[in-house]
Amino acid sequence: MSHTKIFDQNVEAYEQWYEDYPQVFESELLALKEQFQKLPENLHGIEVGLGTGRFSVPLGIKEGIEPAKEMAALAVKRGISVVDGYAEHLPFGDLKFDFVLFVTVCHLDNVKYAFAEAYRVLKPKGAILIGFLDKDRSVAKQYIENRHRSTFFTNANFFTVSRTQTLLKDVGFKNLEYNQTLFGDLDEIKEVQMPKEGFGEGSFVVVKATKK
Repeated sequence: MSHTKIFDQNVEAYEQWYEDYPQVFESELLALKEQFQKLPENLHGIEVGLGTGRFSVPLGIKEGIEPAKEMAALAVKRGISVVDGYAEHLPFGDLKFDFVLFVTVCHLDNVKYAFAEAYRVLKPKGAILIGFLDKDRSVAKQYIENRHRSTFFTNANFFTVSRTQTLLKDVGFKNLEYNQTLFGDLDEIKEVQMPKEGFGEGSFVVVKATKK
């Protein structure tokens, strides 16, 4: 919750990142799309912490939650239905969605609570999809090293793949599947990269897991 003010006050800087690193964004999007393609069509789902809707729009997600009002306002302009709320206390009933998407979890106050909430609102056999920067790889290490000069990552809490896996299993998710992208430092990525299966090479990892 403490991060909300930072995002509200820096919407332009947030948007500029996508202009500065278009190949990085498109690479992340491809990895997410690859996991989404494994799901049945015409599912009802949400993005949690959708920001300005940069990922929701190309992924065809029509609704989600975002606590930063200025960010949410821009997402609404992009055609997303946005509910004010936090990942740790989703303002939805039980068993409501077929999938829940998170893109980055490093700004959440309590990741385990957020995953448990996603589990609660998912229908049986629903899927959680999470795109995150692996703490063990170069991009997250770069952000950590330079966090004192960063607008958005000063208080970010990055996670390893193993820690993310443990948290997902702890709240009940199973059948974890991974792919990865961003091979190299941010400023070195000048072409859109195709995702690879698994993890351990790329800085951006997508994991898909299923509710029991």
